[in-house]
Amino acid sequence: MAYIEFKEICKSYDGKNQVLKSINLDVEKGELVTLLGPSGCGKSTLLRSLAGLEQISSGRIILDGEDITDVPVQKRGIGMVFQQYSLFQNMNVEDNIAFGLKIAKMDKKLIQEKVKNAIEMVDLVGKEKSYPSQLSGGQQQRVAIARAIVMEPKVLLLDEPLSAIDAKLRRELQEKIKRVQKELKITTIFVTHDQDEAMIMSDKIHLMNNGVVEQSGNPVQLYTHPVSKFAAEFIGHYNILDKDKLKTLLPSKDFNNNFYAIRPETIHIQTEPIEDKNMYVFEAIVDNYISRGNVLRYTLRHEDVSFKSEVLFRSYTLFDEGQKVYVGIEPHNILEIRD
Repeated sequence: MAYIEFKEICKSYDGKNQVLKSINLDVEKGELVTLLGPSGCGKSTLLRSLAGLEQISSGRIILDGEDITDVPVQKRGIGMVFQQYSLFQNMNVEDNIAFGLKIAKMDKKLIQEKVKNAIEMVDLVGKEKSYPSQLSGGQQQRVAIARAIVMEPKVLLLDEPLSAIDAKLRRELQEKIKRVQKELKITTIFVTHDQDEAMIMSDKIHLMNNGVVEQSGNPVQLYTHPVSKFAAEFIGHYNILDKDKLKTLLPSKDFNNNFYAIRPETIHIQTEPIEDKNMYVFEAIVDNYISRGNVLRYTLRHEDVSFKSEVLFRSYTLFDEGQKVYVGIEPHNILEIRD
């Protein structure tokens, strides 16, 4: 039995707009699981349903063997961190973190010990007496995380907590959250629309689309073996080709599936003919390229079929627009996917 079980979860508004469609999903104890998907796919609704902030239309939610579907929010033992920091502006860092413990009427010395440990864990030593207005956005979010974990919840829920933070600080907080989660061994569900963030942080990813779970697996599984066009487009920037376009590239081969996906970084290009018998090979023209940090993304064309190839940004791998190149693809990198 999993630690958290979502069983046939449905949620609709006004009996018409169905946001969740018979979701069945398990979370193991101690995992950091990500609900990934575009806006409106149902990921935050599912998270809020677990917290008790949304009432589901049908189905059951089981936590640690207990049916909590109808249990009040305050009795579920769940901590939640939102995109908005929601800190008390008239309280300093210590008091914000201690607030829930004081409400629970915990012993003062124990509160001081727990708050001290939480502050150390989120690297806010020296900021204990600071007020939210004196903190950066990243520091405020760390206070919000500390306030949640200090209550030692059964489950920690993070609803796009980093989306309002700049890229550099976001990377730092991703590392901090993952470290804290592993140290505490706390079961955590993280919601994001950022596939890179999901890949970095997750033990397991549930990719959601239009109210259903499109695909589940660890980051490597989702990245290397998407099952559908949606998964391939959302996770890995795949080239999506129907069988006719793939046949145009490789006329001597037979393709019976309707759609295929090929990762750009698995498409090899060079200026000399490719002699590798383990590859499908053909010629193409470079239409354009863009730099993505340490990667160059080329747009290539063979007859009327365009596709992308990515290579590491090295001076000796530069190709010019309009240049003819030779393309090689290993057969196992051409993946069958569903529509």
